[in-house]
Amino acid sequence: MKLITLQIKTSLDFQTNLNELKELINSCEENSLILAPELALSGFSYDRMDEASIFSIKAIEEIKELSQNKIISLTFITKKNEKYFNTLYLFHNKKIIHTQSKIKLFPLGNELEHFNEGDLKDLKILEIDGIKIAALICFELRFPELWEKIKGADIILNPAMWGLKRKEHYESISKALALVNQCFVVACNSADDNMAKGSAIISPFGNVIKDDSKNKIETVFDKDEINKVRKYIDIGLNKK
Repeated sequence: MKLITLQIKTSLDFQTNLNELKELINSCEENSLILAPELALSGFSYDRMDEASIFSIKAIEEIKELSQNKIISLTFITKKNEKYFNTLYLFHNKKIIHTQSKIKLFPLGNELEHFNEGDLKDLKILEIDGIKIAALICFELRFPELWEKIKGADIILNPAMWGLKRKEHYESISKALALVNQCFVVACNSADDNMAKGSAIISPFGNVIKDDSKNKIETVFDKDEINKVRKYIDIGLNKK
């Protein structure tokens, strides 16, 4: 299986963003796991929240149709009971197989004023074709108690819109997550001008594949790397 992280910009035009994302997804081979940045289709459109949530309904259906023999994940602005959420979707074989809304909202980005927190019980490990997958959304990377919730995952996804001033934080924490949880981390950050980029695929041994000049970064998933590190540096994860 290929692991692919998309490092793309988000414009003010939702439909243009969707068209470009679909084109990139279609360029990825079958049997790929594809991750797009946080709110890649709308950005944090605080002045267009209702418009963004309505657009998300359409976009979710279109992206779901592209997920035959692929795993695709990204977050959308969603609306439920007149409340807005930043919700991650996981698509596979034209189905929605998991959703979770962002639990830890970023105060410096005014997220608490516009979004409601997700439910901690939705943060879990999913198993797809024998591979255990979990996700943390952007700022959630900073909370060790959330790392504990997804211990034992083979792959941890992190869609992000992480600011340029804290680029080193993003890259260092993503690598630490891979080392501590002895898993692959797919870090996917926005390429907007004020964002840190730093999208990467990090192995359980801490090997980093990263290129800030590319909009698509990929490598082959090798479960043997997980088995090796958990066997020789045994911290109990091989029992998970």
